[in-house]
Amino acid sequence: MKDNEILKVSSLCKQFGANKVLKGVDLTVNKGDVIAIIGPSGCGKSTFLRCMNLLETPSSGEILFENDLIFKNYSVHTKEQIHEVQKEIHALKKSGEDYSTKQNELNALKQTLTEQKADENIVNKSINKTIDIHRQKIGMVFQQFNLFNNLTVLENITLAPIQVEKKLRKESGKTLAQIKEEAEKKAYELLKTIDLEDKANAYPSTLSGGQKQRIAIVRALAMNPSVILFDEPTSALDPEMVGEVLDLMKKLAESGMTMVIVTHEMGFAREVADRVLFMDDGIIAEQAHPSEFFTNPQNPRLKTFLSKVL
Repeated sequence: MKDNEILKVSSLCKQFGANKVLKGVDLTVNKGDVIAIIGPSGCGKSTFLRCMNLLETPSSGEILFENDLIFKNYSVHTKEQIHEVQKEIHALKKSGEDYSTKQNELNALKQTLTEQKADENIVNKSINKTIDIHRQKIGMVFQQFNLFNNLTVLENITLAPIQVEKKLRKESGKTLAQIKEEAEKKAYELLKTIDLEDKANAYPSTLSGGQKQRIAIVRALAMNPSVILFDEPTSALDPEMVGEVLDLMKKLAESGMTMVIVTHEMGFAREVADRVLFMDDGIIAEQAHPSEFFTNPQNPRLKTFLSKVL
C-alpha cells in the first residue's frame, strides 16, 4: 500500500450458497477520501460495506487496512477451477478422448491449492490476533442506528472506548475511574458538537430518528476511527430528519474524515463525494468524480439508473 492509502480491497467476492453477491470488487480508499456508493437494491452495496470491516466474511479476495493484511483467501477460485477441469475430464473420458493434458492441468491446480491453503493458514493465524484492533479503527454507522435501547446515550457512546481502554489498562496504568472519566469527557464534547449534550442521560427510545443517527455517528467517532463506513444512514429517517444527518456528515467530510457511504441521496453524493461508484450485479460498473459521473455516465445501466432517480 502507498502511504496515503487506508483501505485496499482486491478481487473481493462474497456468496451465500449458490448466490454470488460480490463478483470480484476492487477499491482503494485514500486518506481523506469521501466515496459514495450508489446502485439498485440487491446489487451488493451493503454486503460490500460489511465485508470491508469483516462484519461479513468474504468468500475470497484480499483486504489491506493501514498496510496490514486483514483478510486473504484465493483458494476458493482454485477450487472452482478444479471443479470445472474435473467436469471437462469426465466429459472427455465419457467420449473416449485423450484427457492427459487436462489431467496435468488438474494436478497443477491441486498443487496450487495446497500451497494457497498453507499460505492462507499462516496469514489468517496472524490476522486473528489483530482483527479486533483494526475493527476499532473502522467505524460503522448502520441504517437502523443499532443503539442499545437499555443504555443511555452517554453509555452507548462510552461503552466501546471503556472496554478497549480496560484491555490496555496494564500498559496505560490508568484506573477504571480514570478510564470512565476520560470516555465520558470525550462523549460530552462530541455531543456538544451536535447540540445534543442535554440528551446524555436520555434513552434512545425517547429520541427522534435524526437524533438517534447523529448519536450513532458520534458513537463511531468516539473510537477515533481512521475511516467510517455508512450503510444508507438516512434511509430509515423521515424526510424532515434527513437534512440534520447529512449536515453532520458534510461537516465530517470538511474536517478530513475518510468516509465510504452507501447512499440513495444523489444530491449529497454530487455535492460532498470525491468519487462516486455505481454498483450493479455484484461489481463496480463505473466510478468517477461527481462532475463526470452525473453529467457524462458511460455505462448503459448507470444511464438508466440515473434517469430514474434524478
